[in-house]
Amino acid sequence: MTLTPAQLDRAHGAVLASAVGDALGSQYEFGPPLSDDTPVVYGVGVFGHGAGEWTDDTSMAMPILQALSGGASLNDPATLASVVVAWREWARDAKDVGAQTRTVLSALEGDVTEDRARDAAHDVHTRAGRSGGNGALMRTGPVALGHLADGQERDLVEAATRIAELTHWESDNADACVLWCLGIRHAILTGELDLLGQLEAIPAERRDRWRAFTEEALAPGAHPRDFSQQNGWVVRAYQGALAAIAGASSLTDALERAVRGGGDTDTVAAIAGSLAGAVHGSRSLPAVLVETVHGWPGLRSGDLEALVASAVSR
Repeated sequence: MTLTPAQLDRAHGAVLASAVGDALGSQYEFGPPLSDDTPVVYGVGVFGHGAGEWTDDTSMAMPILQALSGGASLNDPATLASVVVAWREWARDAKDVGAQTRTVLSALEGDVTEDRARDAAHDVHTRAGRSGGNGALMRTGPVALGHLADGQERDLVEAATRIAELTHWESDNADACVLWCLGIRHAILTGELDLLGQLEAIPAERRDRWRAFTEEALAPGAHPRDFSQQNGWVVRAYQGALAAIAGASSLTDALERAVRGGGDTDTVAAIAGSLAGAVHGSRSLPAVLVETVHGWPGLRSGDLEALVASAVSR
């Protein structure tokens, strides 16, 4: 896939802005909604992440991006198994791991396969009666980078679904990830924000429900604060992130709006960053934010740019 310079910048933006949003939201996590004039800056996170350090949202995206950078297919069971193994090793001493994700990964000692991970996720869902946390959507952005060429939409839908179901079985997770990844793909290729145009990829029986969620977030004047209650649920996180982007005047404004929504601020800002970055491009990010961002596994912004460049050139 050969991208134009503007498209490549937007591909970089999908990853860099997500990491920056994640790190910006870290110190505000679990806090109340903030006023529009409250500054949003890097600081020490609730779980001890350093200033400018990304959290579990971006850390879990890294094995997906690294797999794509190496030319692997995200619809290959062996690739998905390797992603889960990387997650498991990261989780052993991570500062924070989502409850749903930790429960699934803790059941996967020994050899790991895609089927074993999916079975563990299904078992957790069955026992709890739900598994609709936002932990799959937060990491899904890089999936789009491996499916930018013409005719790859169906493969993208399959990959987004399979990766979501590695830890989160409930269909809301797959639907949100499919819509978000298709939206990122569309934005990288065109520079446009359009999630309503991706609804045909959702099973027909769930399409109207997602149209309503999407239109509510796109309504004039909508703000992430409107969706802060229970934004650990994937649907509210999706809506909060979309409202942050749709009402923003710039990429930085989108990230700050996401953080000011309150609640699960790092995750909503990471989700928003992946799509907003694909719309606006990485050059829209202030250099001070890009130069400072860093995180597991020992990466900085330049490393992310190199991984993205390799992933989209395959």
